[in-house]
Amino acid sequence: MAIITNTVCYLDAGVVLEGFFAFDDSYSGRRPTVLISHAWAGRDEFVQEKAICLAKLGYMAFALDMYGKGILGTSTEENSKLMQPFLDDRQMLQQRILAAVAAVKLMPWVDETNIAAIGFCFGGLCVLDLARTGINIKGVASFHGFLAAPNNLQQQAISAKVLILHGNDDPMVPATDIIAIQQELTQKGSDWQLHNFGNAMHAFTNPKAHDVNFGTVYQEKAAQRAWLMLQNFLAEIFN
Repeated sequence: MAIITNTVCYLDAGVVLEGFFAFDDSYSGRRPTVLISHAWAGRDEFVQEKAICLAKLGYMAFALDMYGKGILGTSTEENSKLMQPFLDDRQMLQQRILAAVAAVKLMPWVDETNIAAIGFCFGGLCVLDLARTGINIKGVASFHGFLAAPNNLQQQAISAKVLILHGNDDPMVPATDIIAIQQELTQKGSDWQLHNFGNAMHAFTNPKAHDVNFGTVYQEKAAQRAWLMLQNFLAEIFN
């Protein structure tokens, strides 16, 4: 077994984006594929490591790029400046992640009938918005993601299955958003589930998160449980 990794460039409205892909070359033919949407800093080592983990499970994995080739934030201020335009313009966010889906479907290892997407923090919002577009993919999973609905797509049905993995002590997601997304997903006909992890804050899956005052803290037990839940979710939707 060898995990093959590389990068590939693709476009959205003239913006050059760079994704990172990983797959196990001991598998032949096309295989189920998981897109991974990064947190607010950009396509970093964290999501690349997740891509490799998913490749070891037999999936084709693609860590997408929301910001542009080589663009990474290095501070809270830079990260916020990179993310904010997409929070302000959710249609742009949706177009950008749809471009990643279109790009990945062109890759020779991808079974385009078996695609899912996962995301972390800002990336969690991105994959939820991907589902909100009504795209025909198998499912999306949000890890400690933002949940607020966009102003567009209010009437669009959601066909993808949805898994939300949330930290109960996350200060960045108000309780009203949790109630609202459950109502939204139900009204839109989604097959959804939401798991609320006790004693877990924002970014609970990231071992580098350790800022209690900011609300981003790694919680090992919650991270392990969430990853197992993801594996079960993927096995179900790709069955």
